[in-house]
This record gives sequence, structure tokens and C-alpha cells, in this order.
Amino acid sequence: MSSSLNKDLIVSRNFINGKWVDAIDGKTIDVVNPTTEEVIAKVPQGEQKDVQAAATAARESAFDWGRTPPKERADMMFALADKVLADIENLSQIETLNSGHPINAVPGEVKSGADRLRFFGGAGRTLEGGAAGEYARGYTSIIRREPIGVAGLITPWNYPLLTAITKMSPALAAGNTIVLKPSEQTPLTTLRLAKLAEGIFPPGVINVITGYGHSAGAEMASNKDIDIISLTGGTDTGKVVARIASDSLKHVHLELGGKAPAIVLDDADPVQVAESLKWASFWNAGQDCSAASRVIVTKKSYESMLKALVAAVESLNVGDPSSEATEMGPLTHLAHYDRVLGFFDRAEKSGAKIATGGSRMNRPGYFIEPTIMTDVDQQSEIVQKEVFGPLITIQRAEDNNQALEMANDVEYGLGASVFTDNIGFAMEASRRLKFGTVWINDHGAVTAEMPWGGFKQSGYGKERSVYSLEDYTQIKHVMIKLPE
Repeated sequence: MSSSLNKDLIVSRNFINGKWVDAIDGKTIDVVNPTTEEVIAKVPQGEQKDVQAAATAARESAFDWGRTPPKERADMMFALADKVLADIENLSQIETLNSGHPINAVPGEVKSGADRLRFFGGAGRTLEGGAAGEYARGYTSIIRREPIGVAGLITPWNYPLLTAITKMSPALAAGNTIVLKPSEQTPLTTLRLAKLAEGIFPPGVINVITGYGHSAGAEMASNKDIDIISLTGGTDTGKVVARIASDSLKHVHLELGGKAPAIVLDDADPVQVAESLKWASFWNAGQDCSAASRVIVTKKSYESMLKALVAAVESLNVGDPSSEATEMGPLTHLAHYDRVLGFFDRAEKSGAKIATGGSRMNRPGYFIEPTIMTDVDQQSEIVQKEVFGPLITIQRAEDNNQALEMANDVEYGLGASVFTDNIGFAMEASRRLKFGTVWINDHGAVTAEMPWGGFKQSGYGKERSVYSLEDYTQIKHVMIKLPE
């Protein structure tokens, strides 16, 4: 543990109905530092009874919270944003300790979280329905936009704090109470966030429990006191959650996997593109559903692009994430580390060539070299499946149209990019690419005002923006019979 981090800042209990509690049966989960492989905390192993306690608290608070004026909800969200920013040093150290994010990157994530709290706090005051009017003789119709009720939020381990805030902000702003389950691998900043929220929101509005997905997460998806389930995670997990949730016909919101292509045309500057992809592909060790994991280059530029990419990737400073000089840290947990290495081994056996990297690093922790693979077949596992690690494959396309076809030829549809000076083709590409976000001459930039969500196997529903806010509301028609 960092010598400058006070151990008392680490919260290791569930937060239910405004109280800090252990798991009902007393079980715990070890939380591991991915840099040292040491246990740094023990958190409750919440299961069915714990989820029910949290869901009951949220249900009992939902009526009053749903009727709280949007301005009052916004004021509480602004107060939490202030506390988050005031706690930025502690949150950053805990996130680096638990997830392996480089310490120089986490403050930006914390600031983004505070910005999303502020954005949704204000946006919640602008929700409205259609115009009231007489659409049938003798009647006036009114549209009400109301909260859904209790939101069950399941967040992943790759951006623990930022994803927790991204999910809770629209849910709270729209008038829903929440039950939030962070990943069992990275719960510490989410529990710290609940500590910061304590005393700002009424008891039962925000509930945080820790536990495994197969038990606590599955119970959230099936629990009849939870009205909407929102998951950020892998596509296979999303399908399981949707199947379970279908029994109660609750609303389902899924932000799932990605296999983002970066299309590089002949007129793009290889050095500039390589510098952009150095971050777009290897930020957070490639553990990002929008990471540019497939680089598709038109044939005249292929060799120069490969050379520039290798140079850029080999310049990355990989090491201890607590160092300000580190640009890429470890993978976040052991099972995922082994999974990524398995992808690498199978790709090499099937004929892929390593242009740089490709191996585990000889040091403690879950470190893998940033890697570029060439000579990969379009239908191979390494191209078709989400690796979620420090890897890009580079492929050659005969022309612009083939590049687009190759980009679309995967089951995912979350993010894609095109690098070119030809604005006409860039606009045509943005139309033809079947992805929820398309970047032109960059990859990965986001803002709270714009939606994030996928097509195809990347899920449905939107994060961020007023579109996300609408996902946490339901429409009611009120029809009033007028006097004769």
C-alpha cells in the first residue's frame, strides 16, 4: 500500500439504507493490488439476502425521492461533485492501488466523474413530455415523464469510479433510487464514493453492495423490487443478465463489448496516426471497450504505418502505476491476465506474427508488454473476439471500400475511427460504419453531452447525454374527460 495513503480511507463494508453493514452471512472477498499481487482489503460477499435488503431500502425511498423537485436532486448531486473533487487525491491513490491505473491518469477520471454529476444534475431539471392538447373530442391529454423506480446498476472493473458515477448520475437525476454493485475485483473507490455521498442524500436513495456477479449480480437482475437493470460488462454477461431480467420484464440497459477498428487511408500521416493510436489502443492497458484494437490500413500506407506504430508503441513507459512517469500499468486482475495471454498464445499458433511485445513481463504483478500483431486473418479469433488487453492487430485493405467492409465484419458495434484528409469519404464512412460512435482523425474522445452506446452485440441503451437520462424514465399518458 502506498505509504502516503491512510488505511482508514479504505471503506470495506456495504452501504444500505444509510448504514454501513457487513454481509449478512459474514463472508468476505479479498481485494488484490494488481501491481504487487498482495491482498489490500476484504469486502463483504453480498448475496441474495444482502441484495434484497438493499432493494427493499431503495424501494421504500423511491416514492419520496421520485417526488423530490429536480432542483433539490441537482443540489445534492452538485454537493457530491464538490466532495469528489475535494477528495481527488485519496480517490486517485485508491484507484491506482486497486485497479492499476497510472496515477497521472486517474485525476482526469475523477474530474470527469464530477463533471458528469454536474451535467446530469442540471439536465434532470429539463426533462419534459410532449405538448398537452386535445387529440380526441372531449378530452385533454397530458404526457408525464416519470422515474422507473429502483435502478440496479452493475459496474465493471476497468473504470470502477468513473463508470459508477456515469451510471448513478442519470438514474438519480431522473428520480430513481439505486442499488449499485461494483466489480468484486475493484470495489474500493465505489465504496469510497458512497462514503462521500453519506449525509447528502436521504437514506435508501444510494445503496452499494459488493459481491460476485453470479450471485449478487444475478439476484439484482431477477429481484422484483428492482425495476431497471443497467450493466456495463462483457457481451456474454450481458446476455445472461438480459435472460434473467426477462422473467420479471424489467427494463434492461446494456453497455457491452467492443472491437473498435481504426481505418487509416493512404492520405493520413502515419506518425500522427501512430501517436493517436498509442493512447487510443493502450490507454488503461487496452482494458477499454472503445480501444482501437484493429488497425486497418489501405495497402500503399501499410508498411509506413506499421513502422510508425511499432516505434510509438515501443516508446510507452510500462511500469509501477504509482510512478508519475508510468504510461501503462498492469492488467487489473489475475483471471483476465491469464485470459489475455491465452489469446496471444492461440494467435501465434494460428500464424499471427508479433511485430513488437507479445509476452508477459518478468516482474511481480499482471504486466503484459504492449503488443502489435500482423498477418492475422479476418475470421481469426484475435480479430473477431474482444481481447480487452494491450494489443492491436494491423491488417492490409486493398482499397477504401474494403477497409469499411473489414471494419464492419465483426459482431460488435461500439466505436470506430477513420483517419483521412478526404472529408467527403470520412462523412460517407461515418454513415456506413455500423458503430454507435465514429471518430474522424482521432479515436476515443468523449464528452458528457454526447451519447455512448453500441450497435449489434455491443448492447443497447445510451450512457451519458440526455439520451441516457431518458433511459431511466418511463412515459405515462394522462387523459382527462372534459365537461360537456
